[in-house]
Amino acid sequence: MKKIILLLLINTSIFAELTEVIHSSATTYFEHKTFSHSLQKEDGNIYGVGADIHYGNSEYKFVYEYGDTNTRQPPLKEDLKTQKLFLRYMYRFNDTVMMNMNYIKILNDNIAITDNGTAYGAGITYMPSQKIMLNFTQYGTDYEDFNVYESDLKLEYKMKMEEVKLKISSITKYINIDEEHVNAFTKNAKDDYLTTGLMLHMNYHTYHAGAGVYFGKRVFAIMNDGFKIQHHAMEFNRTYAVGVGKKISDVMLRMQYIYQRATELPMRNEGVKVSNIRLIVNYRF
Repeated sequence: MKKIILLLLINTSIFAELTEVIHSSATTYFEHKTFSHSLQKEDGNIYGVGADIHYGNSEYKFVYEYGDTNTRQPPLKEDLKTQKLFLRYMYRFNDTVMMNMNYIKILNDNIAITDNGTAYGAGITYMPSQKIMLNFTQYGTDYEDFNVYESDLKLEYKMKMEEVKLKISSITKYINIDEEHVNAFTKNAKDDYLTTGLMLHMNYHTYHAGAGVYFGKRVFAIMNDGFKIQHHAMEFNRTYAVGVGKKISDVMLRMQYIYQRATELPMRNEGVKVSNIRLIVNYRF
């Protein structure tokens, strides 16, 4: 599979048009997480930095993320340290069809068996009009003891009500777990998961607001269009999110609050609550 992904990336890049830059941006973000009723984690911080480069018909996006989480000792022996790399390449064939290739690497995880895991993704986007967008992306994640296959189907609809722009999105995720070796992370997980998310985004002049909710259980999921990966053994059953933003010149400031309920699978600890406050700064140049 790795050879196929690399060949597709190389072949697609050959056909990319090398023209002037349309627009690009740089992003940095900070997250603070708190865990309630968890037997493993207490709280932690996440730091991210990335860039989104548009060149001709191509888009190159990367994000590097570092996480530092305080754990309960015992049962864990040390605090959690993580480093992750997210890459995405997109190519626009015309105004109707686009393709995307994703790559995720867990560079470091000092307490989980998913350390050094790698995920690949390939997808196609169809836009029959400026109001409707349909994307299908297939992911495959390779861990040492198990593999995860995820199919994402996303639908977006845009509309305008006077001076307010609205975007309604839905996403359906089908997740399949292929256990290669018996391990603590997957022994209490189901083989298959199906979850659905609904999102609403509003834009009024320089102000933005959004909300989202996920229904159904999921585990080891890839989120945020390939820029988040849940690689610990937590089975999420509810997710709620709200956010606001303000554009000032070429800078976009955003704040998000995300609330999740989960079960820690290794010890079947239900009722874990995860609260996440996220601050994002995006500079367009």
